Amino acid sequence: MTRGKQKIDAQRRSAEKNQKSKGSQLEARAEGLKIVCPVCKTQLANEKQLIDHYGSKHPKEKPPGPSNA
Repeated sequence: MTRGKQKIDAQRRSAEKNQKSKGSQLEARAEGLKIVCPVCKTQLANEKQLIDHYGSKHPKEKPPGPSNA
């Protein structure tokens, strides 16, 4: 039964492949979000997003400088 053995081997390889790709996306997301908005504590990835965030969410406030973020 060659096909039966091939099927079992394929299932095993597929299970190993899927097992390696699993992981917490929350951890990866937390590593990417470095800047925090001082007004609403929203986490952002970079300073450009912080400036855009201030323009849309806090239009009356002035965005902090690069060293304050």
